[in-house]
Amino acid sequence: MLDEMPLNELRQARGLSQKVLADVLHVQQPSIAKLEKRTDMYISTLRSHIEAMGGELEVIARFPDGSVKISNFSELGSDQPV
Repeated sequence: MLDEMPLNELRQARGLSQKVLADVLHVQQPSIAKLEKRTDMYISTLRSHIEAMGGELEVIARFPDGSVKISNFSELGSDQPV
């Protein structure tokens, strides 16, 4: 896999259609299409999307002197907005 790609390409690289992902998330396929075009969303929404593809979301802040994994978001349930 590449170091960087948009959500729709990530889904395709994982071999998933929008329909299959929608079924896993219990939403309609147009919701997946809309989400993949968004540039701003809740972290909980992004986490659910990534987990439905079999992944795990980590939030990392990168600075010139190093990187830090932000732990606040690992405590949130999938249904809580951020």
